[in-house]
Amino acid sequence: MEIKTVTKNRKALFEYFILDSFEAGISLKGSEIKSIRAGQVSLQESYIQIEGSQAWLVNAHIASYDAASYANHDPKRPRRLLLHKKEIRDLGMSVKQKGVTIIPVKMYLKEGRAKLEIAIAKGKKLYDKRQDIADKDMKRDMDRAMHRRE
Repeated sequence: MEIKTVTKNRKALFEYFILDSFEAGISLKGSEIKSIRAGQVSLQESYIQIEGSQAWLVNAHIASYDAASYANHDPKRPRRLLLHKKEIRDLGMSVKQKGVTIIPVKMYLKEGRAKLEIAIAKGKKLYDKRQDIADKDMKRDMDRAMHRRE
């Protein structure tokens, strides 16, 4: 099974604690899948919205495909996510908790189809972010010291 990562939402991993993750399909137009295969996608500032029994990817930017001309898509249009009803119900219940949201973590191609890894996430406080930065700096310093010794 071949999986090619198209884009990751690295800022989301810095801003949130990941509690649980799901794989979702995305309902796309032809010009959108061509832009995704070309890697012209941004998940920054995007989020998942639950409306009734459907889940939507909101505010994700998939660039216009130049060769599509008049049949092109709107780059920021909401896109329907393909999930089982039980998964959508579980996501909806978890969002009702205070401080919990659903975010897209990564978009990838799996067997030629675009998939989105979404996660139930809880926002980090400022001191948690500082701790992450300090841990990353310490790890980088340790790696440099080990590299110099070799």
